[in-house]
Amino acid sequence: MEHITVNEIVTATGGQLLGGDGDVEVSRLSIDSRDIEGGDLFVPLIGEKVDAHRFIPQVFEKGAAATLTSRGGETDGGHPWILVDDTVKALQAVGSLCRDRLTIPLVGVTGSVGKTTTREMISAALSAGFRVFKTPKNNNGQLGVPVTLSKITGDDEIAVIEMGMSMPGEMEVIARIARVDTAVITNVGVTHIENLGTRENILREKLNIQEGMKEGGTLLLNGDNDLLKTVTARPGIRTLFFGTGGGNDYRAEDVRMEDGFASFTAVHNETRVPVSLNVMGEHNVSNALAALAVAELYGIPMEKAAETLKTYGGYEGRQRIFDWNGIHMDDDTYNASPDSMKAAVKVLCSMACEGRRIAVLADMKELGPDEERFHREVGTFIGGMPVDEVITLGELGAAIARGAAEKNPACVTASFMDKEEMEGYLRSRMKRGDTVLFKGSNSMKLGEVAAHFRED
Repeated sequence: MEHITVNEIVTATGGQLLGGDGDVEVSRLSIDSRDIEGGDLFVPLIGEKVDAHRFIPQVFEKGAAATLTSRGGETDGGHPWILVDDTVKALQAVGSLCRDRLTIPLVGVTGSVGKTTTREMISAALSAGFRVFKTPKNNNGQLGVPVTLSKITGDDEIAVIEMGMSMPGEMEVIARIARVDTAVITNVGVTHIENLGTRENILREKLNIQEGMKEGGTLLLNGDNDLLKTVTARPGIRTLFFGTGGGNDYRAEDVRMEDGFASFTAVHNETRVPVSLNVMGEHNVSNALAALAVAELYGIPMEKAAETLKTYGGYEGRQRIFDWNGIHMDDDTYNASPDSMKAAVKVLCSMACEGRRIAVLADMKELGPDEERFHREVGTFIGGMPVDEVITLGELGAAIARGAAEKNPACVTASFMDKEEMEGYLRSRMKRGDTVLFKGSNSMKLGEVAAHFRED
């Protein structure tokens, strides 16, 4: 967001300058009063509990250059205040203005699971030939994408933008702001099915990532997904597929697992490249293929991209491996869905283990009226795997334990409603040589339990 003036923001938002100098330049967008840098345009959002307009004096003290407001009233007489009807829509208008100024390629990444991991892998692969900007943290929704676009600078040569949605119509809004040149869809599962009703509805929403794409763009799809493999991009946009199946444009052959880490041969046309990953799980093979495909689309040979892909070793809250008193622990608590929980259990079962394999699992959220069935199905899946114990947190988590016990009566199960009680049980139960997985929706705060062991 370089060299954009207050007057240009007034025009873009259809707002009114209440006071201050319209020639002042702003450097980026901020929607968090705790995260203010000199030159920021502060966008006060109105939430259910907090109206951020009350923080406007505070952000100016921290160095903000200007602010939006939908409240009107008195200004401070010095800084630029821009009156708008709706600060959310104004935020999105400024994000679109930032996009108008960009000349570098934008790669958009969406999917029911694996968005952040794939974003990170694509960024690692592209780093073989570019200075890469990538979405910071989890700024991937209707509020986060405009903020993300405002942080891209003239030093960046390509950007990888994560694009998340949970409600009908949300992806179209985001896509029309970001207008990506290449779009990647990792999969279509049941995440957010509570809000969208069916997987087919989720697919339709995800495909709206094509909104705003220019003719000649590319839609990269996971050809192993039962819904995505049937998709054809909109006219003027090329469709390419990645995956382990033989019909994919970018495919993996000779997949091998060693202590949880995958190696394979990446194949595209006549090119065959050996790939070794530094992040655990067979499910990351398809994420890596997406990264290699994007890199090659932008002129980076797969051999070079495969080398820099090795630099990715995981992301906070995703497969943070550590030892506690001789017990091997995997903190994968960033979030959870049926697909990602099954994938995490596969990782647990692929890891070397001298003792027991223990799955510590919590509720998966936003699964709609069939939520208990989805949890029980995960338990049934676990019962067919070499997992020795299943320990759960929450009412829905208990359905996982029941499903596992029904499938495999030899599997030891225990269910808790209280984190502290569960942690005490774990401390008394685990033994040296055990391998333990922590996995659950972020709102269940199972990561706090894993952190207690990591920091102990």
